[in-house]
Amino acid sequence: MGRTVYVNGEYLDEADAKISIFDRGFLMADGVYEVTSILNGKMIDFDGHMVRLARSLSELEMPTPETNDEIETIHRELIRANGLIEGLVYLQVTRGAADRSFLFPEGVKSSLVMFTQVMNLMESPTAATGIKIISIPDIRWGRRDIKTIQLLAPSLGKMAAKAAGVDDAWLVEDGFVTEGTSNNAYIVQGGKIITRDLSQDILSGITRSAVLRFAREAQMDVVERPFTMTEAMEADEAFVTSATTFVTSVIEVDGQALGDGKPGLVARRLREIYLDESMKSGT
Repeated sequence: MGRTVYVNGEYLDEADAKISIFDRGFLMADGVYEVTSILNGKMIDFDGHMVRLARSLSELEMPTPETNDEIETIHRELIRANGLIEGLVYLQVTRGAADRSFLFPEGVKSSLVMFTQVMNLMESPTAATGIKIISIPDIRWGRRDIKTIQLLAPSLGKMAAKAAGVDDAWLVEDGFVTEGTSNNAYIVQGGKIITRDLSQDILSGITRSAVLRFAREAQMDVVERPFTMTEAMEADEAFVTSATTFVTSVIEVDGQALGDGKPGLVARRLREIYLDESMKSGT
């Protein structure tokens, strides 16, 4: 027996889970997703993920497959059935199955797929060592504020980073950093935390929102504006945030070590605060 997964109303062994070859997620990348972190068997920022899911679906004129309460129930059953203590629950909604056409089909029920993954989140090795990044052109489509399953460009970015012998890449457009391949990007300079402001250019990260709130509550100076790679290379420190990396320091940018080449004080403190608050508020 493998993992228990959820596919369109059924809990199945992963070996028995199937999706139609006509599913528009498969044919058109016509779908959205969310990833909810699990710590000590509890969901982190679940409500925030549901708010963003609703927005993504609305922007794509895609019906909601289940209510938030029903989706929460599925999360909890998958956590229970798989004995998940630490890791994630992945949720994907597509427009459903229909003959291939560029036009949206009518009268088709959205498809909902969910599964769990075990992952070491709190004691991830990169949390202690920090990560090294390179910069690459941002070749993604223009609606990055929608969390779609169009992930080939980020995957190519991850592979470019791997080929360069580093951990990840930051994406650059018109001379400014948009975000990481799967995370929001930040630099710290002169005591100020600088991160790109929200727009259609970046994803409104759930972890981003929480971390910036905690930073302001801790009387840290936050500036939301675009920054360049030159600024990043000259920064005192840098970091990324996401649902699975939480707050992780960046110690090298395009071959330039930041500070003393070790995780910075601001990033380390924000990670401590985020984990502490998340453990308290997890559901």
